[in-house]
Amino acid sequence: MPTYSGTTTFALSNGDAIIAAYARLQLRRTALLSEHYADAIKEANFLLSEIANKQPNLWTSEQTIVPLVPGTATYTLDAKNIMILSAFIRTTQGSDTNDRIISPISTTEYASYTNKSAQGFPTVYWFDRQIIPQITLWYVPDSTQTYNLYLQIVNQIDDAGIANGQNPQIPYRFYDLFVAGLAYRLAKIYKPELEQLRKADYMEAWQVAATQDVENVELYIRPSLNGYYGSY
Repeated sequence: MPTYSGTTTFALSNGDAIIAAYARLQLRRTALLSEHYADAIKEANFLLSEIANKQPNLWTSEQTIVPLVPGTATYTLDAKNIMILSAFIRTTQGSDTNDRIISPISTTEYASYTNKSAQGFPTVYWFDRQIIPQITLWYVPDSTQTYNLYLQIVNQIDDAGIANGQNPQIPYRFYDLFVAGLAYRLAKIYKPELEQLRKADYMEAWQVAATQDVENVELYIRPSLNGYYGSY
């Protein structure tokens, strides 16, 4: 009979990832000096920034509630908020709670609105992706009822460090990608002759990991046929 560990607690530390990355460059742990680790930590944080740019990173998403103020269109978000996946507005009257989804618009679309101060039930939002991001609503919330804006937000990945055995803020399915990407980046510094090989390894690991950072739900496409069968 096969014997299994019965555990699922393996957690990659940043220090272990660095050692594994250098091993892929044929640099053993006994050859590593303080400057090797200093360079690796910088490259690890650059890599996490790259990962954040490539994917929504569902494991960093969380729900944020923004109480809306009558007559106020723009709200400042946390600097770590880098993407909005979905947004809806919740209203409560007595014991009745109702949610209504609102849609994103671009900077140009918002600029095209003639009356930006018009008040009512907000239907769209503009996410201004500055260093300190902001969200602007239209219509501007009115005072007829209490509105709360619910945002499903993707956050910036936590910084990588090696003190006290810190772990990278990535899921198990991204461990190989993290080591492969780190090895590729470090090859540029220490083993340029292995750079293309490590890049290929990283690209392959990325293709595998990225296919799993999705929601496994059906996609339905329903064409509108009103133009063909509707009355004129």
